[in-house]
Amino acid sequence: MKKILLSIAIIIILLISVVAYRTYSVFENHQYQVSTPIPAINIDQDQAIQRFSQAIQIPTVSYDDLSKIDLAAFESFHQFLATNFPLTHQKTQITKFEDFSLLYHLEGTNKQLKPALFMGHMDVVPIDPASKDKWLHDPFSGKLVDGTIWGRGAIDDKVSVIALMEAMELYLSQGKQPKRSIYFAFGHDEEVGGKGAIAIAKHFKQQNTQFEFVMDEGGIIADGLVPGVSQQVALIGVAEKGFVNFRLTVKGEGGHSSQPPPHTAAGILAQAIVQVENNPFAAKFDFFELMFKRIGYATDLSLRIPLANLWILEPIVMQVLTAKPSTAASARTTTAVTMLQGSTKSNVLPTVASAVVNFRILPGDTQDSIRAHLEKVIDNPQVEITAELANEASAVSPADSYGFNLIESTIRRIDDNILVAPYLMIGATDARHFHGLSDNIYRFMMVTLNSETLKQFHGINEQISVDDYLRSIQFYHALIEQSALPPIN
Repeated sequence: MKKILLSIAIIIILLISVVAYRTYSVFENHQYQVSTPIPAINIDQDQAIQRFSQAIQIPTVSYDDLSKIDLAAFESFHQFLATNFPLTHQKTQITKFEDFSLLYHLEGTNKQLKPALFMGHMDVVPIDPASKDKWLHDPFSGKLVDGTIWGRGAIDDKVSVIALMEAMELYLSQGKQPKRSIYFAFGHDEEVGGKGAIAIAKHFKQQNTQFEFVMDEGGIIADGLVPGVSQQVALIGVAEKGFVNFRLTVKGEGGHSSQPPPHTAAGILAQAIVQVENNPFAAKFDFFELMFKRIGYATDLSLRIPLANLWILEPIVMQVLTAKPSTAASARTTTAVTMLQGSTKSNVLPTVASAVVNFRILPGDTQDSIRAHLEKVIDNPQVEITAELANEASAVSPADSYGFNLIESTIRRIDDNILVAPYLMIGATDARHFHGLSDNIYRFMMVTLNSETLKQFHGINEQISVDDYLRSIQFYHALIEQSALPPIN
């Protein structure tokens, strides 16, 4: 017995030793090390803030019902851009797509260099009439209050559009000529599907254009949003989930509810829904591993211990991650039953019962693999399965390309207190239409959000700090300047 206990004690000691060693050795500091900070650029801050405020005041709202769209607002926004950024409009070639999406092209002198594409969108989501009175300032006021600019589009996504235009205007005012061609693509309907971006992408495909990198909105500087990390983390989206709606349909004979069959069409459908919800997709650690490979060294001990010892603790870690919807969404293809339809009257048996299940597709899964999963778990030929409104998940862009490294180093050279990490975007951007045009597509805005301000996306009291907005201009200017004149290898 003593030998057995001694053996167990030795095993426990060895196990603790391995766990401790890995906790302090697995994660290394791979952050870009700053040697030359980017100096502050000379911006007429009052004028820049005023222009951004004016941009917010133009209600470029997208609606699913196209008849509700105020086309004059988009025309006014185009005129605003032309009036306030004259050099950009003189020095670039401008093309319109789908009437209101804009493509700017600043031609480079070296045709051997692949161009760079920066993206944003001009449209904003509507204001919910039920919540309008909860706004502290009018949503289209662009009001400046205590160092904060208020209004719809302040963070989604006029900050990208106007800060890029400010950066380009400043770059051109310095009389510089780029070696690499620079493109801006500003969609007018990103919030309702992105036909403008689709048309622009189609144009580039017809021209056989390949980009060195593409950068769209998306990732943010997360303040207190990454578990176990006290420092701010700049999250650069290297991929985004896709989506597909599957409609489940069951047909029945109908009739009066006083003489029902053992299972009505609605009942059979309900059983199918239960099967779907009880069989979620397998969770994967891929994107958490990608993120924490960069910032694991900066996590607190309570998180670093399990992350560094997934060889023994992965089941527990995965159980914790999938218990929260916010983290589960980054670990698996999610399943959400969103719409149900049956009989139109309580005493009438349905001849058709249907449900819509929305899936947000994790890279690695596909529309076809989701269909196969549904057929397997439902296992009932009475349930018809049809796909509606699908968009596959994006490819995963590398976190060591020229484009990623440029974005990372620029963030760190502006503020080396910010950590940088790749991550998976849960939502969709116009960038999803540009796959095939570059292997290096990234999503990031130099905007800081916390758990409270994150709710302002498509929500109430959308706002951005003046400091964040001015820093966004500096960030884009540095990116344009560096990508236009790439270093000589």
